[in-house]
Amino acid sequence: MTGSVRENIARVEERIAGACLRSGRRRDEVRLVAVSKTILPERIREAYDAGMRDFGENRVQEAAAKRGALTALDITWHFLGHLQTNKAMTARELFHWVHSVDSLRVAQKLGAEPIGSVGGQSAAPPRLKVLIEVNLGGEAAKSGIREMDALGLAASIGSLGSLDLCGLMLVPPYFEDAEGSRPFFSRLRELAKVINSAILPGVSMSELSMGMSHDFEVAIEEGATMVRVGTAIFGGRF
Repeated sequence: MTGSVRENIARVEERIAGACLRSGRRRDEVRLVAVSKTILPERIREAYDAGMRDFGENRVQEAAAKRGALTALDITWHFLGHLQTNKAMTARELFHWVHSVDSLRVAQKLGAEPIGSVGGQSAAPPRLKVLIEVNLGGEAAKSGIREMDALGLAASIGSLGSLDLCGLMLVPPYFEDAEGSRPFFSRLRELAKVINSAILPGVSMSELSMGMSHDFEVAIEEGATMVRVGTAIFGGRF
């Protein structure tokens, strides 16, 4: 990927617009999240100046340092990586969205009443928006719950009453041809429909976080509402 961050974002926006047109969707139905892991704050600021407002990080400590350097910017922060339970409370403080909830234990930690709040009143932060990560490829090296366990976890998270469960997230197996990802995106969309049809209290399946730099156009065609794009915006990682 060559060109400035601004030029790269413009190219990504063109691709998103094309995918929306092909699938009969509006551009405002898809949120572009710039994956900024390993990217220095100065380059994040470049993307912000080019119009980006959503940024995704994979590591809690790295995100904490960046937020400190970018505190004046109106950024919505998304956590995308595997979340350990001992980092959950910190993640809750740093992020507006957590895409990668893969166990009830993690959800319980994210939804726990923070120390210092009084009866859940004014000291409590806004409700955190979360997604369940589903491992449809059955890959041992990747996080995420099994497809068959998603409905049960959704019901359990909804019963906590302290998180906004908004949908599902997927990292499919990698394919050189982006079309290889299409069946996985389609399955996630259908799984969301199944969970939605259960009418679980406190559960919405309005968001599908799927699609990265090499396959986000296919993901949009299959219903993605959030695409996580890093390399196509910032170039290769170092």
